[in-house]
Amino acid sequence: MNGFSDWLLNNWIELFGSISGLIYIYFSLRRSIWLWPVGLITSAAFVVVFYEARLFADMALQLYYCFASIYGWIFWLFGKKRHYKSVENKELPISRLTFFQWLISAALVVILTLIYLPLGNAFHASFPIVDGLVTAASIVATWMLARKILDQWLIWIGVDALSAIMLIAKEKYLAAGLMIIYTILAVLGYLKWLKDFRKQNG
Repeated sequence: MNGFSDWLLNNWIELFGSISGLIYIYFSLRRSIWLWPVGLITSAAFVVVFYEARLFADMALQLYYCFASIYGWIFWLFGKKRHYKSVENKELPISRLTFFQWLISAALVVILTLIYLPLGNAFHASFPIVDGLVTAASIVATWMLARKILDQWLIWIGVDALSAIMLIAKEKYLAAGLMIIYTILAVLGYLKWLKDFRKQNG
């Protein structure tokens, strides 16, 4: 019992973040605006977790998520007015990237990864290339989520899988388990949003 108490004392932030992360993904799948405040809480918890694991890019990413949660919350509340100026209580519609927008997104991921590499090496970060790639792709995908773009789920599938591998290597098993669940739910999220997108435009 003492062993469990010691473990809980040392890992309660990771446990709390993992639980709130599951709540976050539930709201995300349902396209509920509550995903943003819950996401803000989850990100704040994982700032601490990634700092302790010396995954500095991921720590910075969680800080970015905090600000992105505020932006997404505001945009989902008021951005719909740009699409439905004469109709009240309409949701912000789901959209998709064009081929050109995909190229821009890919270029941004590469640029952001290259920017991070010297910083990661300077601070002796774990797995600097993968860490930087995950961070860069997550920044792009979070912006897509805030704009309700369907294709963000495809990026999250890769990001969450890579994150799970890194966290297993760092023995952060709760966070890794959460990322594995995220990977599975990202697949389900893509399929659900795709169905809603087709219904929306059908």
